[in-house]
Amino acid sequence: MRMYDLIEKKKYGEELTKEELEYIINGYVDGSIPDYQMSAWLMAVYFKGMTSRELTDMTITMAHSGDMVDLSAIEGIKIDKHSTGGVGDKTTLIITPMVAACGVKVAKMSGRGLGHTGGTVDKLESIEGYQTALDRQRFYEIVNTVGMSVIGQSGNLAPADKKLYALRDVTGTVDSIPLIASSIMSKKLAAGSDSILLDVTTGSGAFIEEFDKSIELAKTMVSIGEGAGRETVALLTNMDEPLGYAIGNTMEVQEAIETMKGNGPADLVEVCVALAGDMLYLAKKGTLEECREMATKTLTDGSAFERFKKMVAAQGGRCDVLEDTSLFGEAPYQMELLAKKSGYVQHMNAKECGIASMLLGAGRETKEDVIDMKAGILLKKKTTDAVKEGEVLAILYSSDENRLQTAADKLEAAYEIGDSKVAPLQMIQGRITKKDI
Repeated sequence: MRMYDLIEKKKYGEELTKEELEYIINGYVDGSIPDYQMSAWLMAVYFKGMTSRELTDMTITMAHSGDMVDLSAIEGIKIDKHSTGGVGDKTTLIITPMVAACGVKVAKMSGRGLGHTGGTVDKLESIEGYQTALDRQRFYEIVNTVGMSVIGQSGNLAPADKKLYALRDVTGTVDSIPLIASSIMSKKLAAGSDSILLDVTTGSGAFIEEFDKSIELAKTMVSIGEGAGRETVALLTNMDEPLGYAIGNTMEVQEAIETMKGNGPADLVEVCVALAGDMLYLAKKGTLEECREMATKTLTDGSAFERFKKMVAAQGGRCDVLEDTSLFGEAPYQMELLAKKSGYVQHMNAKECGIASMLLGAGRETKEDVIDMKAGILLKKKTTDAVKEGEVLAILYSSDENRLQTAADKLEAAYEIGDSKVAPLQMIQGRITKKDI
C-alpha cells in the first residue's frame, strides 16, 4: 500500500476502504507518512468529500489512536454533550447538574477557550480552589457519589486529531465539514459515554455561521456517532447573539448560578432546558416532553443548584461564593458603553462581542495567554430591546484600564440599532436524529 496511490484515489473521488484509512491515519501518527503527502490527501478530501462509511471508519481509527476512556466503573447510562462553541455559552455549567439532579450520571471532560469562544474549564477555574485536573479514579468516585463531575481533557485522547488539526490549520483545510466532524467525534468516541448530545450552534458567533452548513455538520456528526454504535442527537441552537447577558469567566459562572436558582435569562433557560431534556431522553428517562418538564423542575425547585454545589465541594472549590455571588468580586476597572442614538437593537454580531471580551483579557489569542478571570462584558441591551440615546448598552470590565477603550469600540460596532423592532430570535432551530430533521 502506498500513500501516493491513496492520494490519487481520493483525488478522483473514489471511496477508500477501512484498511486504507487505517493505513493513512496510523501512518501519519507514527511519522511514516510525511506532512506533504498528508496535506495533499486532506486537500483531496476537502474538494471530493467522504462517504458516511469512510467518515465513520476514519473517525473510529482516530479515536483509537490514543487512550479510550473506560467509564464502566460509573453506574448507569452515561451521556456526553458537546457544543461547537459560541459567546456567553455557559450551558455545560447548568445542564450537567440539571441532568444529574434527575438521576443520570454525567462524566464530562471539557476544554479551554481560544479566540472569541469561551471554555468551560476556564469558567470553572474562576471558582477559587476548583480542581479541573483529577486522576481517573477520583473522577469516577465523584461521578458515582455526586452524580456528575466536570474536568479538563486529560490523557492522550485522539492524538491523531491533534496532529491532523495542526496540519489543517496551516493548509487551508480547517473549514471542511467531513474533517470538522471527524475531529469533534473522534474525541467524543474516545471519551467513553454511551450516548452523545451535540449542541451545534449557528449564527454570527458560531464556528460555522451559515445555517445550511450547520445542518450539514450536525447530520454528518450524527451519522458518525450512530455508525460507531453510539446513539447520537444534535440540536441546532441560535448563536446569532451572545447567550444570556454575561460574557467572561467569573461573570458567566455568576449567571449560571442565578439560572440554577431559577433567575436565568429566558434565552439561556430555553436552550438549557432543551439540551438537558434531550440528554435525559437519551438516558431513557421518558418521552421528550416529559424529560423537558423534568429538566425545568430542577431549576424551579433548586435541585440543580444543590447538585452543582456538591460537585464544587467535591472538587475543592470555594462554596460560599456560590451562595453569595458578590463574593467573587469584580474587576477594578469598568466602562459603560452608551447608545449614540435611539431606536431598537436589530442585531448583535456575537463574534465581535466575543472578540471585545477577549480584548478585555477574558479570552486567549494564543494557548499561552493568561486569562483575566474577572474581565468581561455585562450586556444591558440585546436584540429586540428599545434603547434611548445615552442609555447603557453594556458595561465592560477589566483588570487593565488600557484595554477598555479598544474593547468598547469593538463592542459598539457589534450593535446594530435601527428604527423598527425586529422579531425575537428563535433559539432552537432544529433537532437532528438518524431518522429525521
